[in-house]
Amino acid sequence: MKKLINDPRAVVDESVEGFGLAHADLVRVHPDPLFVSRAGGAVPGKVGLISGGGSGHEPLHSGYVGRGMLDAAVPGAVFTSPTPDAIIPATQAADGGAGVVLVVKNYTGDVLNFETAAEMCQAEGLDVRTVLVDDDVAVEDSLYTAGRRGVAGTVLVEKVAGAAAERGDGLDEVEAIGRKVVANVRSMGLALTPCTVPHAGKTSFDLGEDEIEIGIGIHGEPGRRRVGLEPADALTEHLLTPVMEDLGLAEGERVLLFVNGMGGTPLSELYIVYRAAARILADRGALVERSLVGNYTTSLEMQGCSLTLLRLDDELTALWDAPVHTPALRWGA
Repeated sequence: MKKLINDPRAVVDESVEGFGLAHADLVRVHPDPLFVSRAGGAVPGKVGLISGGGSGHEPLHSGYVGRGMLDAAVPGAVFTSPTPDAIIPATQAADGGAGVVLVVKNYTGDVLNFETAAEMCQAEGLDVRTVLVDDDVAVEDSLYTAGRRGVAGTVLVEKVAGAAAERGDGLDEVEAIGRKVVANVRSMGLALTPCTVPHAGKTSFDLGEDEIEIGIGIHGEPGRRRVGLEPADALTEHLLTPVMEDLGLAEGERVLLFVNGMGGTPLSELYIVYRAAARILADRGALVERSLVGNYTTSLEMQGCSLTLLRLDDELTALWDAPVHTPALRWGA
């Protein structure tokens, strides 16, 4: 194992500390229990928005704390859900007096821990809602979840719901917008190589030199099938076809096309995938009106990518275009 780390047991703490030092103008790091909040604290009268999950998917979630997205994020150990003792103070830190929406990826640990934290906050009089993200079309069940997994579509939920909260929408409205994105977003990924969890010291699964895992999860969970090495255009079609079919994409519909890197894939290759996906969508008669390309929901150093489609309307497009200023995503601000 070759990694730029010190003690494998201190990776998350040291990484988050460095993140806080690098972006002190945007975020504040709370070390014990560990969570990240928006610099300056909660915005009075604004609905708070928080998320979290296992580390190893950076910039998800801490990288999206800031104006127009999250008010707080809770990083757990690598590929491990954060616990309620950290989620509760993060939720409280995000409360500006208008309630808080939790954006939760559909993994058993995340669901249970965020649910427990929400119940405890509600017992203290804080109005908390949950939006569950389950955009992965690759599998219906896995080792880590009951039902579909939450993957790269989580970024789009956080951006759009965050914009709704920033413009002053109420708690019911922010929750509804988050659920609207979930209903209209689908994703699927592939792995060219496995990744290595620092404290494990070995790859999380085995993959032959000429094998590709289609439908991989962001923790290395098994996908739909393994195939031999194929050109990028063919692999893109393997991902995009089930995404389009599950979304029920019709001719003339407007979409956001999101090509996400898993952490170890060069940007040049992601644009080759984007090129192929854009052509497939054009042939289908879909209109790609917005795009995002880069490493936004990673799996440590895994080589691979995922494709996400979000069906757009005027409201979702306006919220996507709204100003955002976070360490990992910023425009118009």
